Amino acid sequence: MDKPNNNNNETVESTSNQPPRADSTGDDGSSFFAGSLPADVVKRVNALRNLQVEHHKIEANFFEEVHALECRFLDKYQDLYNKRSTIIKGTYEPTEAEAKCEFDGDDEPKNDEPAEKTVGIPEFWLQVFKNSDIISDLIKEHDEDVLKHLIDVRITMQNEENYRGFTIEFEFTSNEFFTNSILTKQYELRTGPDEQDPLSYEGPEIVKSKGCEIQWNKGKNVTVKMVKKRQKHKNRGTIRVVTKEVQTDSFFNFFSPPTGREKSNE
Repeated sequence: MDKPNNNNNETVESTSNQPPRADSTGDDGSSFFAGSLPADVVKRVNALRNLQVEHHKIEANFFEEVHALECRFLDKYQDLYNKRSTIIKGTYEPTEAEAKCEFDGDDEPKNDEPAEKTVGIPEFWLQVFKNSDIISDLIKEHDEDVLKHLIDVRITMQNEENYRGFTIEFEFTSNEFFTNSILTKQYELRTGPDEQDPLSYEGPEIVKSKGCEIQWNKGKNVTVKMVKKRQKHKNRGTIRVVTKEVQTDSFFNFFSPPTGREKSNE
């Protein structure tokens, strides 16, 4: 049997003839591709990454203009929103022409006059929220009596050079639960890439949100509940029952967002 040839020298020579290789790193320092790439290929990949950053800068300008456009059109919508609010609240009664929907065909509404005259559209926003796939899961049974007092939801938008965002306002009638007439939540947007991680850009982000403080009346805070717990005395070994206030699920936790940076697409 022939001896196997010792090819170590050939291997060394073959390796020395290859161009040097370098790791190509991604945004977080991990390998861009599995394994290593030749140094000249890494240069080309990094050039593409720089092109992508420039692309994101242009895209950020696009989203800034979209936000500005939304602000301008909000002004155009405002008259409609104001009239909607007056109809819901009952301060304006639509005319016969305004109340007829041509797209409904010839179906006439039933003329069932209630014993007491109804003002506006009672519980309108509660029903809107309960019919929303996104919001309905947030509403718990103990929230509904509070939300029956919600009579308007509106938005204001901010488009300053150093600040872009929006604020949602919730207007309530006088009620037994809290003294606020309007609850608010503010959102701050970042439309451009993160300077520390530009390649992760996916569009505008909510970077901060702030809810207002709800002035709950005593015993009416639906975001907490009282629970009873048994406690054992360390020394005597006796058992006592204590009542403790704990957080509970509620739509109104919406106004107490987590502290720190939030990250979400607009």
